[in-house]
Amino acid sequence: MGSCIICGTSVEGHICDIHEEDAVFEFRGSTPEQLTPGRYYRGTVDGFAEFGVFVDIGDSVTGLLHESELDSRLESLDWQPGDTVYVRVTNVRDNGNVDLSWSIRQADEEFRGVLIDDPDEDHELLPEETDEPVEDESTPDSAESAETESTASEQTEATSAGAVRTREDSQTGGGTVGAEETESETVSATTEATTDTAETTDDEADATETERTPEPPSVDVGDLDGWIGDTVRITGEIVDARQTSGPTVFELRDGTGTVDCAAFVEAGVRAYPSVEEGAVVEIDGEVRERRGELQVETEELELFEGEQREAVLDEIESTLSERARPDEIELLVDDEAVAAESESIRDVVGEIRRAVLEDRPVIVRHSATTDGYVGGAAIERAVLPLVRDRHDRRDAEYHYIDRRPLEGDVYGLDDATTDVTRMLGDRERHDENLPLLVFVAVGGTEESLDGFELLDVYDAQRVVVDTVVEPAIAGAVDAALAPHADATAVDIADGTTRGPTASALAATVGAHVEEDVRSELRHLPAVSYWGEVSEAYAEAAADAGYDETAVSEIREAVALEAYYQSYEDKRELVTDLLFGGRETTDADVRGLASHVSEQFREKLDVAVETAQANLERRTVDGETIGVLDIDRFTHTYDFPPATLLLDELYRRSDGLTAIVGVEADELHVRSGHELDVRELVETADETVEGADLEPLSTRSHRIEFLAGQRSTVVDAVLEAIVDSI
Repeated sequence: MGSCIICGTSVEGHICDIHEEDAVFEFRGSTPEQLTPGRYYRGTVDGFAEFGVFVDIGDSVTGLLHESELDSRLESLDWQPGDTVYVRVTNVRDNGNVDLSWSIRQADEEFRGVLIDDPDEDHELLPEETDEPVEDESTPDSAESAETESTASEQTEATSAGAVRTREDSQTGGGTVGAEETESETVSATTEATTDTAETTDDEADATETERTPEPPSVDVGDLDGWIGDTVRITGEIVDARQTSGPTVFELRDGTGTVDCAAFVEAGVRAYPSVEEGAVVEIDGEVRERRGELQVETEELELFEGEQREAVLDEIESTLSERARPDEIELLVDDEAVAAESESIRDVVGEIRRAVLEDRPVIVRHSATTDGYVGGAAIERAVLPLVRDRHDRRDAEYHYIDRRPLEGDVYGLDDATTDVTRMLGDRERHDENLPLLVFVAVGGTEESLDGFELLDVYDAQRVVVDTVVEPAIAGAVDAALAPHADATAVDIADGTTRGPTASALAATVGAHVEEDVRSELRHLPAVSYWGEVSEAYAEAAADAGYDETAVSEIREAVALEAYYQSYEDKRELVTDLLFGGRETTDADVRGLASHVSEQFREKLDVAVETAQANLERRTVDGETIGVLDIDRFTHTYDFPPATLLLDELYRRSDGLTAIVGVEADELHVRSGHELDVRELVETADETVEGADLEPLSTRSHRIEFLAGQRSTVVDAVLEAIVDSI
C-alpha cells in the first residue's frame, strides 16, 4: 500500500481517485490504449492542421487537440514543433485516435504533483522510483529543447558549436568568417575567450587536434540511418534555421534528403548567427536518433562561398533531377497519342516527384467533372504513398497532397488569389514550403493566363495535364502535357473528347510517379470517356476487373458526386467510388457506384426530357439549331449542371446542327462540327454593339455577354455558327 501524494490517503500507488486530476503524468507507454482518459499528461507539439494541433504524448502516441478545445484562436498560437504543452486525455477511440483537451496549467509546478504512467508497472510511480531521469520542465528552456532532446552532457561538450569557418574559392582549408564576425561567432560550448592571447592559444590547440584527428567520412543525408552513433560529414544547403530555447536547429538538405542539425552554444543562444536559410555548409557531427527521426549533433560547421557554393548547389540540383525524372516511359496501354508525349510525361513526373523530395506540398487543381476528378485522383493516388514514406506525421497526407476542384476548366484570378492567399498563410503560420500546383483537365487555354501569372509572381511552380495546352500557357508553366495545342482540334463541342482524355494522361503520369500503384490506375482512362471508349483502354479496365457496366457506373457516379459540394475534394468518397471495388469485401462499398449511378440516370433523364420538351428549334440559312433557355427550363441549383445537360441533350437530339444553351449572361454551344468560340465571338461582335462579348472557355465552348443584349447576342451567335460550319 502507498499513500496519495496530495492528501495522504492509503491507495494502491501514489494518487487517489479524487486528486488524480491534480497531478500531471509522464507517459512511458507505446500504444493509445495504455493512456488513462481523464488524466493530464505532459506532451510536445508534433504539428498543426487546419482543425487543431497534434500533440505527442510519450515517444509513440499522438493525439489531437482540436481547435474547439483551445482557449485562443489556432492561428494566434506561438507554438513550435517540439514545444512542451500540457493536455488532458478525454477519449481514446476504438481506431486508436486520441482526443485531447486544453489544460489551463502549463508547467509542472502548477500541478500538485508529477507522476510516471508506465503500463509495465502495477501503479503510477514517483520520478525517483524510475531508472530513467525525468526531464525538468519547470523552465522555458526545456520546452523547445525537447525538439532535439539534447541532453545535459551534450550541452557541455566543448565541440557542440565550434567556430564558423568560411571556405572561399582560393582556400583549401578553413579560415575565419571575418574580423567583425570572429568575436561573435567563435564560440566554445564551455567557455568564451576573453583576450586575444587566449583566442590564439585555443586556435592553435584546435589546429593541433585537427591534425591528430582524421576527417570524418562524407555521407549523403539519405544514408545517415546507417551511421547512427558515428561522427560524419554532410554537405548541403540550409533550408531552415530556427532558434529553440535550447539549441539552434538547422535543416540541411542535399540531393538525397533533409536532416535536422542541432548546434548548441548555451540555452536559447543563436549558434552560428551568420548561417541563414540559403547558406551552403559542411557540417561535422554525430548522427543520433531522436523520437524516431535522425538528427546530427553539430560539432563543426564550415560555410561555403563562391564557386564551391555553386558547385554544391549544382550537385544538389543534378541529384534531385536524376532521382525524380524517370528513365523509361511504359504506357498503360498502346496509345500512339500518349506515346508521342513521352518527354512531356517525364517532365511532369519529374516535377511531381521532386516536389515530394523537397518537402513541397503537391496541390492538384482539377475541373469538377468526371475527367477532372478521375485524373486528379490518379495523381493523388500516386503521391500519397510517397508522402507517407517520407513523413512520419499522421497528418502529413493532408498537408503534402491536396486536391482542390474548380467549377469550370479555366483557372482565373479568383482561383489564383485563393491559392496564393492560402500558400502564403501556410508558409507564415506553419513554415511550409511553397507548393507545386498540378492542373488536371483545367488551365490549358489562354483564359487561364492571368491566374498563372499571379502564381508566377510568388514563384509557385505549376504543371498542366490537359487535353489541350495552348502555346501561351505552355510558356507560362514549368511543364505541360497535352496531345494538342489547338483547342478546336479537341472536339468536345459535342460533349466527347477525341484522343486521350486528361485522365488517360494523368493516370500514365501517376503510374510513373509511383510504380506500385500502376495496377490500381489501369481502369481510370476508360472511366473518363463519355463517348466511345477505345478498345485498348476498355481491355485494360477489363483486365483490372472492371467490365463495361462497372466502368459506366463509376463514370456516372463520379459525375453526380462531382456536382455536389463541388469545391470539396471528397477524398474518401472518391476513393471508394474509383478504387473501392478492389480494396474491400464490404458489399455496401462495392455497390456504392451502382447505387449512385442509378440516381445519376434518374436525375439526368428527367432533366433531358424537360429540356427536349422546351427546346426551341430555329432554322438559320437552312441549318437547324436548337436553343434552350436554361434559366427557365432547368433547376438552377440541382443536378445536372448545364454543361452535362447540354452534352447529353445534344447526343440524344438527331438532325440538329448545334444546340445553344442560354443563361442570363452566358451562352453554351454544342455541335458535332469543330467550332472556335473565339471566332464565333469575333463574328458575332461585328453585328452586335455594346454586348461586351467574351469567350469564357474555348474548351467548354462558353461565351459571356451583357444580359441586356441577350436576345440580340443569341441571334448573332446562331448566324456565326452557321457561317463557321
